[in-house]
Amino acid sequence: MSGQASTRAVPAAASAWRPLVARLDRSAGAVFILPAVLVILAFSIFPLLASLYVSLTRLTFSEGGVHLTFVGLGNYAKLVVGIDRAHFIGVTVPLTPLTAAILTVVYGGVGFLLVRYLRSPGRTALGFVGRLVTAVIAGALVWLVVDTVLTSGRPGTLVVTLIYVTVDVSVQYLLALGLALLVVQQIPGRRFFRVVFLLPMMITPVGVAYLFRMLTDTSKGPLYTLWFRFGLTDVSWVTNPWGARLAVMIGDIWQWTPFIFIVLLASIESLPVELNEAAVVDGANRWQLFWAVTFPQILPATSTVVLIRLIEAFKIVDLPNVLTNGGPGTATESLTLHAYTIWRSLDIGGSAAVAYMLLFVVTFVGITYVNLFRRRVTALV
Repeated sequence: MSGQASTRAVPAAASAWRPLVARLDRSAGAVFILPAVLVILAFSIFPLLASLYVSLTRLTFSEGGVHLTFVGLGNYAKLVVGIDRAHFIGVTVPLTPLTAAILTVVYGGVGFLLVRYLRSPGRTALGFVGRLVTAVIAGALVWLVVDTVLTSGRPGTLVVTLIYVTVDVSVQYLLALGLALLVVQQIPGRRFFRVVFLLPMMITPVGVAYLFRMLTDTSKGPLYTLWFRFGLTDVSWVTNPWGARLAVMIGDIWQWTPFIFIVLLASIESLPVELNEAAVVDGANRWQLFWAVTFPQILPATSTVVLIRLIEAFKIVDLPNVLTNGGPGTATESLTLHAYTIWRSLDIGGSAAVAYMLLFVVTFVGITYVNLFRRRVTALV
C-alpha cells in the first residue's frame, strides 16, 4: 500500500509544478531581454531625464563642488525672449512686401489643406487638432526663416540649422538618385564608379572638415594655382556669411550623398526586370519608365532613407566647428555647435536647454514627416 501511495504522490507533485514551469516558459523571453532593457534604461533614458532636469537649473560653483539652482523654464525663456534670443532665433525685422507675399501664399496653402481635411469624409477632431498644431508650428518656423533670411535680419542657429537640413537633404537625395540611375546603366567603368562614389562616406566628418578647410583657403593649399588664375587669391569664402554656409553645405553634401546613393542603388537593383520590360513593350520612354515604374517602387526606401538623413542632418557639428568655427560671427553655427559653445563657457543649463530645443524640433519634423509624407507614400505603394 505504501508503494502505491508513493507512486501516486509523484504524478501529483509533477502536476503541481506544471503551472510554474509553464509560467517560466512564457516569461523566458522577458527574462533574457531584461539585461538589454536595463542597459538601455541606464545609458539612454536616465541621461535623457537627467539632462532635462539640468536644463531647468543654473549651475554655479561653490566650495567643494557645484550647485544646481532650479530656475524652471528660465533657460528656455532666455533663448526665445531673453538675452540669447538673437543667438538662437536671430534678428527679425518688419516684413517687406516680398516677404509678406511669400508668407501669404504659404499660409494660404496651409489654410486650404486644413479646409480640405475638414471637408473630407474621414475627418476626426483629434486629426484636425493635430494638423492645426502642426500648421501653427510650421507657420512660425516658415515666418522665422523668411523674416531672417530674405530681409536685412540675421538668422540665428535655429534658422541656420533648418537651412542646412533643407538644402543638404534635398541636394543629397537628387544627386544620389541621379548617380544610382547612372551606375545601373550598362556603361563602361560602372563598377569602378560604384566604389569611388562611396569613398567620401568612409572619411570621418572631422577629416572632411579639414579637407574643405584646405580647399577653400585661397591664400595657400592644393587649389592655390586655380584661385590665382581666376584672380580669387584675395577672396575668403569663410568671411562672408553665405559663402561660409555654402562651404559647410557643400562639404556635408559631398560626405553624405554616398549613404543615400547606396540605399537607392540597392533598391533599384532589387526591382523585377519584368516591369521595365513590360513598360518598354507598351511604348514607354525613359522618363515614363522612371516616373511610372521605377520611382513608385523605390518610394519606401526613399521615405526611410530621407527620414534617417533628416534626423542626422540636424546634428551637424563637425563641419561648422572645424571649417568655420561657427563664423563669421554665428553665421554658420548649428544648434549642436551652439550647445557645445555655451557648454564650454560653463553654462550647463543653457547648453542642455539648447539640446532639448533641438530635440523638440527634430521630433516635430520627424513626426510631421512620418504622418504627412511617409505614411502616404507607403500607402501609394
